[in-house]
Amino acid sequence: MKIFQSLAFKLFILIFILILGITGIFSTLIIRWQTQKCLQISMENALKTSDLIKRATHYSMLHNRRDDIYQIIKMLGQQPGIEVIRIYNKRGEITFSTIPHEVGKVMSVESEACNVCHRSGKITVPAEATQLTRIFHSTDGYEVLGAINPIKNEESCYNANCHAHKKEQTILGVFDVMISLKDMRRNIEKLTKIQYASGIAMLLIISIFVLIFIWKFVNIPLRKLTYGTREIMNGNLDFRLDLSSKDEIGLLAESFNKMTERLKQAHEELLNWAKTLEQKVNEKTAELQRAHAYMLQIEKMASLGKLSATVAHELNNPLEGILTYAKLLKRKLQNEKINEDEKEEILNELSIIIDETARCGNIVKNLLLFSKQKVGEFKDEDICQVIKRSVNLISHHLQMNNIKLELDIPENPVFIFCDAQQIEQMLIAMEINSIEAMPDGGTLKIELKEIDSDKIQIKVIDTGVGIPEEILPHIFEPFFTTKKEGKGTGLGLAVVYGIVERHAGKISVESKVNHGTTFTVTLPKKPNINYDEKI
Repeated sequence: MKIFQSLAFKLFILIFILILGITGIFSTLIIRWQTQKCLQISMENALKTSDLIKRATHYSMLHNRRDDIYQIIKMLGQQPGIEVIRIYNKRGEITFSTIPHEVGKVMSVESEACNVCHRSGKITVPAEATQLTRIFHSTDGYEVLGAINPIKNEESCYNANCHAHKKEQTILGVFDVMISLKDMRRNIEKLTKIQYASGIAMLLIISIFVLIFIWKFVNIPLRKLTYGTREIMNGNLDFRLDLSSKDEIGLLAESFNKMTERLKQAHEELLNWAKTLEQKVNEKTAELQRAHAYMLQIEKMASLGKLSATVAHELNNPLEGILTYAKLLKRKLQNEKINEDEKEEILNELSIIIDETARCGNIVKNLLLFSKQKVGEFKDEDICQVIKRSVNLISHHLQMNNIKLELDIPENPVFIFCDAQQIEQMLIAMEINSIEAMPDGGTLKIELKEIDSDKIQIKVIDTGVGIPEEILPHIFEPFFTTKKEGKGTGLGLAVVYGIVERHAGKISVESKVNHGTTFTVTLPKKPNINYDEKI
């Protein structure tokens, strides 16, 4: 994970911004408070200086010693930080000033020095000392603090013999002391730099401690937790977190270890259950295979039972012929003299016996082949011959039920990879099903064709009673039958369906009541199945 995307980095940035904001606000407030405090002190000093000058010149003013007043003002005006000291009379005329050329100059009541008292056209002495000060910029651009100190008409003034003023005159003039704020502003700038530098230093120190704290108590435990979850995700259920802290992360790690232990137990239980399930599945599969093989054999025996009557009739005819000819031959051979004509007749009769015996042998052979229990052998077989063998087994059955057989198969061999015994059983089951559907006779047609280079299609078509539409979806279900009790097992078409499925084929049926039924089986020539599997 990238460091910029980690929770520790986001937490550090959040705390850093918070500390930065608090430090910045705190430093700004301190600087602002210190600036106001410095201005307040400067104002108080200006007023005290003004009051000091007024007291220092009070005696000289009472005795009208102008030179003394000027010297005092001049001497005090040379003090560092004092820009200028002026004395205005009641008419606004500068009577004394540390700047000699200003003496005699009359100031307008709207000037910054006179506007303090002459507001709204009236003479009003401010009650608060802070209202007697003002800040303005000099011609050189730096700030200057001016303090106005009114010279009130005291009793000593209007009773003096030298230049007594009228008692009704309250204000005789004002002292105007101007102090430069250049040094104060310079000191405030230095203080601001120091304050911000201290704030930045404090911010960095706190940030370092916060970073160390977050790295040790947040990032490292979270990285261990993340690594642990990945180990669990990768299947390592033996992984355990080594976090001994007692905080929430430590409790989380403890819960994580308990969860991992339970997951491991559950996983082991699942593995054991899976092994048990696999064993049970194998057992059930074997049982199903045995049951299915048994079902196949039951259906085969049922088919053999249905064929037994016709086979008995079919065997009875040639056997009676053999018996009759054997008796005739016995009589003829008892005659000591046999001429050439009789010899020729005997040979013909022996040929008939041989043919009938071969016929019986073929019937029994086909019946034995069909009744074999060995299944599951896949090899290349000529499907045409398989169809012919199935037809031979039911031929007498067709004659007895007055059913006409139509066989539409290619003249050339058509080879497919299959279990011939099962395919023959499938065909006989469908053929017998069709024969039973035509109790009053009819036509049974068997078609075989290649639908493309890798598939064949077999159709078994009858003109029987048909299958009702409502039971068509159920005809391939095991033990489903519409025949009377004892007349069928209900396994015939279910076995057909199973054989088709095991050969990776498809089967479909079309039927209409009283119009016959068509079974269509599509089989691949090379089915993609496990041919070694015994079923």
